[in-house]
Amino acid sequence: MQAKSPFLYFSSFFQQAGEVGLLLFKTFKNLFKKPWEKKIFLQQLEEVGIKSLPVVSLTAAFGGLVFGLQTYVGFHRYIGPGSETYGGPIISLGLSKELIPILVGLMVSGRVGSAIAAEIGTMKITEQIDALFSLGANPIRYLVVPRTLACMIMLPCLTIYGDIIGTAGGLFYNVYIMGVNRVLYIRYTLLYIQMWDVLSGLIKAAIFGIVIAIIGCWQGLKTEGGAEGVGKATTQTVVVASIIILIINFFLSKALPG
Repeated sequence: MQAKSPFLYFSSFFQQAGEVGLLLFKTFKNLFKKPWEKKIFLQQLEEVGIKSLPVVSLTAAFGGLVFGLQTYVGFHRYIGPGSETYGGPIISLGLSKELIPILVGLMVSGRVGSAIAAEIGTMKITEQIDALFSLGANPIRYLVVPRTLACMIMLPCLTIYGDIIGTAGGLFYNVYIMGVNRVLYIRYTLLYIQMWDVLSGLIKAAIFGIVIAIIGCWQGLKTEGGAEGVGKATTQTVVVASIIILIINFFLSKALPG
C-alpha cells in the first residue's frame, strides 16, 4: 500500500480546519437569530453543568491535594521550615489560572464532547438530520447553537466551582495534615491572589467550552458508516478537543496579561 504524500496530509488538515471554522462562523451567526431552542438549551445546561459536578469535584479535590503536597515539599526543602505559609498564593494562582481550567476542560471533553458527537452522529446515520432539513428546520440552530452556548456558559461555572474545591484541598493538606499556620496561610492567600487571576482562568474555560462543543458537533455532523462511524467520531472528538485545549491554553497564557 502506497503511503500518502505530505501534501495530502496538509491538504486534509486545512480542509478540516476550514470545516471547523465554517461551522463556528455559522454557529455564532445563528446565535442571535430567533427562534431560540430554549428547551434544548436548558437540557444542555443540565447535561454539561450539573451532571459534570461529580467528576469535576473529584478531579479538582485531588488536583488541589497533590498540588498542595508538591508546594509544601518545595517550600520546605528549598526555602526552609516556616516558609510553607507562603504556599497558599502559589496554590491558588496555579489552580485558578492553569490547572483547574485545563482539568475541567479535559474532563468535560471526555464526558460531554463524546456524548455530543455520539448523539449527533447517531442522528446523522439514522437520517434524522435530513428530516430536519425536509421540515425546514436549521440543524445548526437546532443542534449546534444550544450545545455551544451551554458549554460556553457552564465551563466557567464549573471552573469557579473547581477553583473553590481545589483551593480547599490545598488548604486541607497544608493546614490540617502538615500543620501549617492556618491564619498566616489564609492571610497570604487573600493578600496576593488577585481577581484577574481568577478571571483569566474563566476566559480560558469559556473558550475551551466553545472548542469542546464545536469539535463534538463537527465530528457528529460528518459521521458516516453506522455504529463504527459513531465510535470513531466519539474517539476523535475526545482526542482532537483535548489536544486543541492544551495548545490553546499555551497561547492564551502568553496572550492574557499576567
